Amino acid sequence: YFSNQSGTALAIDHHGNEVKKNATRRDQVNIAFGTGEVTGEFVRETLCLNSRQPETAAPGQDCVELRVILASQMTKEPFNTFEFDGVLGLGLASLAVDPEFSFFGQMSKLNNLKEQSFGYFLSKVDSVPSEISFGGHDARRLATPLQWAPVHRPEMGYWQLKLLSVSIGGERLPLCDEGDCVAIADTGTSLLGAPRTVAQRMHWLLARKVPHNPDEIDCRTFPGPEMIFELEAGVNITLGAPEYSRATGMRVLNNKTNSSQLICRASLLPVDDGEVLGPKAFILGEPALRKYYTAYDWKRQRIGFGISIQPEEGEVPDGEPRHTVYGAPPNEPPTPTM
Repeated sequence: YFSNQSGTALAIDHHGNEVKKNATRRDQVNIAFGTGEVTGEFVRETLCLNSRQPETAAPGQDCVELRVILASQMTKEPFNTFEFDGVLGLGLASLAVDPEFSFFGQMSKLNNLKEQSFGYFLSKVDSVPSEISFGGHDARRLATPLQWAPVHRPEMGYWQLKLLSVSIGGERLPLCDEGDCVAIADTGTSLLGAPRTVAQRMHWLLARKVPHNPDEIDCRTFPGPEMIFELEAGVNITLGAPEYSRATGMRVLNNKTNSSQLICRASLLPVDDGEVLGPKAFILGEPALRKYYTAYDWKRQRIGFGISIQPEEGEVPDGEPRHTVYGAPPNEPPTPTM
């Protein structure tokens, strides 16, 4: 994106006031992500959810004016590994520096949406693209009706839920017995996140010995215990081995017997105790959001979960390709690591 090639971009300062074209200095802001940091300047721009040019588009439900931060500097980690062009933040209003930075907040306020919500579908195959729908959810992607859980402490700005309990194979984690655990639905996290204080115990409960020591195995196909996240309003998020497992197994050597044992492990992201999230925060990343279609109700401040209808391996959508896949893993079964 080049603002000088846009017919609708307007350089502004951090208050939202227009910056003169001959200005030699610009206001900047630093944004910290989970890993990495971005430094950028401010622009007011028109964003449309279609292929037409914003400068020729009439005001309507598919275009919105908002403030944008143009990244002028990025840390090498993790941004050197990314192929995408930008980040579209969809957190709740209080997470935005200013209401005009909130894309969906602006869309809801200015465009009179019939439904002030959006839906998210994460495809499990590369041939069929993932999708996000604005102004409602896509019922065609749902195998079961949506079950709604209220957002916990929406003033924090996160799509955060109160977590009543977490159990693995029928064993409840004592961490949540006092009822003060939380779970955050995060489309930007590729793993399941767990507090560092219980991550080791969860790894232990989710590890499985593979009999007969095969040379190669996809651990996502090897059975394992269920992991259940109990939310408010009777909503349970249930994940099995296909969702939480690392594809590659680990071969453990026993020096005394000169033998080895193949172990299938979970893919968990340890979450450190922080001032914002606290010491009992879990993150429902891609493993959960791939199994469950999620709908985010901006007005009622709640999240809906329903089993998603996933495409079959090799399935190709009708029409011309609409997406490009970068950095896809190999199709061959993974070789266990030592």
